[in-house]
Amino acid sequence: MKKLTNYQRATQYLVKIFNAINEEYFNNELDIPTITIQSTTRAYGHVSTQKIWHNNEVSTYELNLSADYMNRPIENVVATLIHEGCHLYAMTKGIKDTSNRGVYHNKRFKMLAEERGLQIEKHNKYGWTITSPTEETLDFCISRGF
Repeated sequence: MKKLTNYQRATQYLVKIFNAINEEYFNNELDIPTITIQSTTRAYGHVSTQKIWHNNEVSTYELNLSADYMNRPIENVVATLIHEGCHLYAMTKGIKDTSNRGVYHNKRFKMLAEERGLQIEKHNKYGWTITSPTEETLDFCISRGF
């Protein structure tokens, strides 16, 4: 089996996973973001609120996964990608899922994430943001070979 030994290979694999998530949980309604891996110790991931990557006539959102947490089990990384996919979905559908400049995750976010098989718990400061994979997430990972 090939190893994810470089940045390009790792991001290509994450795009593959995101495409599967888009198909399974979002009916392919999400635009594919530009996936980056950078150190952000305060969060497992985040998405930009605007399309900040531009290539000719194509613009995309950025979805960053924290390099500091990439060594977690794959089901946790997949849960983070689904979490961020929920934010992208909310933006495209005009659903206000956060407040306080995107920091506080409200009940709309909780609903979107739980509809997609995530376990969501409340953090005192950040709202409904603590994300865990469920048996559904594990089954998805196994069925897709992740």
